[in-house]
Amino acid sequence: MSANTPVVSIAYHSGYGHTAVVAEAVRDGALEAGATVHLVKVDEIDDAQWELLDASDAIIFGSPTYMGTASGAFHVFAEATSKRWFGDAWLNKLAAGFTNSASKSGDKLHTLQFFQVLAAQHGMHWVNLGLKPGWNASTASENDINRLGFFSGAAAQSNSDQGTEGVHKADLETATHLGRRVVETARVFNAGRAAVAS
Repeated sequence: MSANTPVVSIAYHSGYGHTAVVAEAVRDGALEAGATVHLVKVDEIDDAQWELLDASDAIIFGSPTYMGTASGAFHVFAEATSKRWFGDAWLNKLAAGFTNSASKSGDKLHTLQFFQVLAAQHGMHWVNLGLKPGWNASTASENDINRLGFFSGAAAQSNSDQGTEGVHKADLETATHLGRRVVETARVFNAGRAAVAS
């Protein structure tokens, strides 16, 4: 893998389409930053897609937050990664995460922390959002990037009575930022590994 063209996979589940829209925004940011990007629906994953994950420099986890954690489908995927754990297949890869719920909080932090623990079990390096919070002053706006004020990853909110058009544009911008940040970090890691190897 070239240091200049990191390979990023976005492993996600989307129950009603909202999280898929966020995944696409993450993909767009990664593409803008010059990565090769794969979208992997974890509830439809096949052997070839597992191999894509194994060959990636970074894996970005995504799921809606249901009842304070990642979806059941994502949990099934997470347990299935134990085969990768036994072989250290993801050791020293980069990891990051995003989630969506109908509530502005909705205990989304717990989902991001679940992703962080999953990444840590694999020996991966977590990439945080790297943004100051928005929408936390009288002069601020709900249209600010990172308007929900998360640090661990990208968090999105979409109204429960709306379709995918209800995913907030500022949250999509935040997700796009995450995609770019992961690629920029992967490029630094890859260049560092190449320098050490030489």
